[in-house]
Amino acid sequence: MSEPSTLRERWQLWLWHAEDADLSAWQRTGRYTARVIYAVARDLVEGKITLHAMSLVYTTLLSIVPFLALSFSVLKGFGVHNQLRPFLEGVMTDPLGDRASPLIDTILQFVDNIEVGVLGSVGLGILIYTVIALVQKVERSFNEIWHVSQIRPLGQRFSNYLSVILVGPLLLFAALGATAAIVSSDMVVQATQNQAVSWLFHTMSRATPYVVIITLFTFLYVFIPNTSVNIKHAFIGGVVAGITWQTLGFGFTIFVAHANNYAAIYSGFAIGIFVLIWLYLVWLLLLIGAAVAFYSQHVRQITLNRGQPSAAVDEYTGMAMVYRIARAYEQGNALAISKLESDLAVSPDIVRRMISKLVNRQILTLAGSAGDRLVPARPLDRLTMDELLSAVRSAEQPLPAALVSDQAVASAASRINGQLTDVFGNQTVAEWIRESDTQP
Repeated sequence: MSEPSTLRERWQLWLWHAEDADLSAWQRTGRYTARVIYAVARDLVEGKITLHAMSLVYTTLLSIVPFLALSFSVLKGFGVHNQLRPFLEGVMTDPLGDRASPLIDTILQFVDNIEVGVLGSVGLGILIYTVIALVQKVERSFNEIWHVSQIRPLGQRFSNYLSVILVGPLLLFAALGATAAIVSSDMVVQATQNQAVSWLFHTMSRATPYVVIITLFTFLYVFIPNTSVNIKHAFIGGVVAGITWQTLGFGFTIFVAHANNYAAIYSGFAIGIFVLIWLYLVWLLLLIGAAVAFYSQHVRQITLNRGQPSAAVDEYTGMAMVYRIARAYEQGNALAISKLESDLAVSPDIVRRMISKLVNRQILTLAGSAGDRLVPARPLDRLTMDELLSAVRSAEQPLPAALVSDQAVASAASRINGQLTDVFGNQTVAEWIRESDTQP
């Protein structure tokens, strides 16, 4: 292979082809970071993330008032509903400035006008459905980023969503109330008389919004996707999205303060335009953080060009999956799907498709309390290599009649399948694994 002559060629060689053993720890970290940035930027350019963000803006406009109404009714029962206005002011004043006050008044007026107790069963059901639709839309967007095709079962979705909708705001406002009480306590007031303590308290106060939003984003990245998310990588996504969120808030405030042209053109509708822009940026940052968490956890699957599905890749992937799962099972372990996705340098779509195929053919079965692990569906000494390859190479749907109507094609395919049987005979997967262990 000739030596790279241009800076671009050297960059591509380092980013995609250099061996980890030839790089220092800092170089490996830099390369992984560059790969994640490249993958997220590619998704943004292709429009996948932006499309979901625009969809969530529309859903938010429909769901924000019912969401606040349900949360308000719960908060009112616990006597902490008076903190709803300070919370909205803290969220909306930074990006919208003085324009946030009339919008907050309008939202609270809508919320006050909704009496959950007099809606009736149908009205209450519609109200809850509207709110759940928002959370479900967020889950679908996260699952799309994490290449997860299956959503949670209906019962699990209902319980999880209600816990977020009802219990989440209560815990958030309780924490805010406790923080306010501690800050205003006599002990803290006296302690801040000291210059060093006052500086430390001021620094912590400035850092608190960042800590809160990073913690919230990290929780969402772990909780919402219907897959196993490593908390370390969720935290990385939370840090990126949280810091960008807070920084963008300051920039957006300056933009709103100097956007006199919008106010002149749109008049009273200007605040609505600003809200739409801000909602879009909020969802966009949240989804970008989710993409960072995903690619950080699956950095080995980032390639220069997206690979297209092929029979060879499917066959190698299926056999590699069964081999790893069978070896782990013989050692008394159930292999996690997330571990499998991280180890195999192929698209998660291929892994998920092969899992579905092998589970349907009763080669593998889901295990674990969350169904996020895989084990053989039957004893390895009763599973032949011929059965395994037939399952890996099988079509997920019945072959069209036009494909099998040609006798010459059908005859050739039958001969190929017969050769596989002749090669492996009655060799079992257990024998295959033990045979590979004895090879040098």
